Amino acid sequence: MMRTIHIINGPNLNLLGVRDPEIYGTTPFEEYLERLRDLYSAYDIVYYQSNHEGDLIDYLQGDEVRMSGGVILNAGAYSHYSLALADAIQDLPVPVVEVHISNLAKREDIRKKSLISPYCEGVLMGFGLDGYRLAIAHLIARR
Repeated sequence: MMRTIHIINGPNLNLLGVRDPEIYGTTPFEEYLERLRDLYSAYDIVYYQSNHEGDLIDYLQGDEVRMSGGVILNAGAYSHYSLALADAIQDLPVPVVEVHISNLAKREDIRKKSLISPYCEGVLMGFGLDGYRLAIAHLIARR
């Protein structure tokens, strides 16, 4: 299980490739995910996406995540206001890297504060989808 890395995307990230392409790009996440799996073929990269806060928390609390090599989490808007998600991350025994496709420092004020960042090992933002690759490289290197 330590060779398993979970990528978890929150609300509206199921629309990557079509939603606000000037901010999020034109590549659907599933297409990018295949590239990640090819690049890191020695690792099991498990992908989960939900638009529902409780589902994300349930997933994080599952044994498969708790015994893995780590989590890459783009919680979307939940990053900015979900104390419940922050509590779930704080309780995890594995490292979590927070990823945002856009540079939140250049966005609306409400997006500049993340409630989950204090419980994550690090934050990557503004690198587009490449932030996920950088996060995987970090989780592998820290072993």
